[in-house]
Amino acid sequence: MAVLETIQKLKDTFLDTSTIISLTIFFTLLCLCIIIGHLLEEHRWANESITALLLGLIAGLVVLLVTQFESSQILVFNEDLFFLYLLPPIIFNAGFQVKKKQFFKNFTTILLFGIVGTVISFCLISLGAFLVFSRFGFTTLTIRDYLAVGAILSATDSVCTLQVLSQDDTPFLYSVVFGEGVVNDATSIVLFNTVQSLDVSNVSGLTALKLLGTFLYLFFTSTLLGIAAGLMSAFIIKTLYFGRHSTDREVALMMLMAYLSYMLAELLSLSGILTVFFCGIVMSHYTWHNVTESSRITTKHAFATMSFISETFIFLYVGMDAMDIDKWKASKASPGTSIGVSSILFALVLIGRAAFIFPIANISNCCKKRESTKIKFRQQFIMWWAGLMRGAVTIALSYNQFSESTTSSVQDNARMITSTIIVVLFSTVVFGSITKPLIEAVLPRHANTNISDATDSPSLEDLRLLFLETGDPSEEGNGQPSRRKSSFRLLMTHTTYTVHHFWRKFDDKFMRPVFGGRGFVPFVPGSPSGAIEEEQTT
Repeated sequence: MAVLETIQKLKDTFLDTSTIISLTIFFTLLCLCIIIGHLLEEHRWANESITALLLGLIAGLVVLLVTQFESSQILVFNEDLFFLYLLPPIIFNAGFQVKKKQFFKNFTTILLFGIVGTVISFCLISLGAFLVFSRFGFTTLTIRDYLAVGAILSATDSVCTLQVLSQDDTPFLYSVVFGEGVVNDATSIVLFNTVQSLDVSNVSGLTALKLLGTFLYLFFTSTLLGIAAGLMSAFIIKTLYFGRHSTDREVALMMLMAYLSYMLAELLSLSGILTVFFCGIVMSHYTWHNVTESSRITTKHAFATMSFISETFIFLYVGMDAMDIDKWKASKASPGTSIGVSSILFALVLIGRAAFIFPIANISNCCKKRESTKIKFRQQFIMWWAGLMRGAVTIALSYNQFSESTTSSVQDNARMITSTIIVVLFSTVVFGSITKPLIEAVLPRHANTNISDATDSPSLEDLRLLFLETGDPSEEGNGQPSRRKSSFRLLMTHTTYTVHHFWRKFDDKFMRPVFGGRGFVPFVPGSPSGAIEEEQTT
């Protein structure tokens, strides 16, 4: 009996009833989201993110009614839960599944939008908030708070972008908008962290240079760490070939090393988002081809499933947290004031995004000679529209800044959090539901593919003759193909494809023999593919 009593005490200690009820409700809602999402699969106005958000709002409202408007907190929004457990699977799977050729073909454009564009948006939103908010009764916000608002609202929702844009139907828009979203989130978090350590009483031109240096350091070191982690996993799995004895081990190693890259980046105060994203790209290029056939199928679906569950959980989380009555009571703001502040914030988001999307796109077009490679105005509009959604990163940063701030009043802090929640809900539901039909209306299906890989790339023969061309006209009469005079012009005109061509040569000669990859995995007896080959030879 004493043993049973001890077990019961331990059970009561570690398994809190309220936590079990909260998790039960969340898992029930997750199941409902999956079922409703399946039923709405062909519906162009809805997707899983909006469904999860609305279900979260309804569940929060039900809890409010049950508790007679005392409290709706089932699970309190936790930044650690979001950044350490929910976000990594989403970003990793995006890098793992992304079409690498399309992504790197637009890499320069992605960096311009993701870095320069985010800084422009950050400056405009911070300045606008500083000039306008005093008229709405914000009297205790500091310069650091206004700068933090700029960083918070500059972070786009790359999670929702994955669901409203199709990688197959609009490959160019998907690669640019999502790639920009990943870099944008990393840039926003770097800006936010820099603002926290900024000495606002001593700001000068040197401060801007330090900010730039810090960002470049974080960007390149985070990227290199992700690449190193991906290459290490590829080398270990290729060398030891776990599939000979257990496919479970190689699947587990891929998952753990991917997560380890994110945790190492956070431990070293780098950008975990960039690290795990590039780790996913490298793993899909090398590591995935080194595992057995059954493990390839398993990892592909496992990563996608974890990402899907995390995405749905985040939107449920945000929806239910929006109904937390305590925050709304603490803000002491009338409905008109809340709507006014939220409208100002969203207007700043609209202006901030337009201020860099259209100018940068047109500057990029001026540097391109071929009409087919230029970003059309309709595509610019979709890029502007699809990047207006704000999500969990925005809410997490808002909680970080205002939930425990001691420099501003409780009322101002609560009002900023509730206004941010309104912006997130409105942008996700309205813009998320309209984006798909808008793309169909603005970009007809036959015009969705902006830059085709086949028509715009120079022929392999042109690339082979790139540095061997002599331009001798006497060869034309001998039945030999005429060689162009300007190989340098060909190199500069097709820079992306030329770099891709030489990268493939370097990759095949130096990288794949060491780290494996498609066509470079040695035959190992005992593997599933090896067993098939042995049967065929006997």
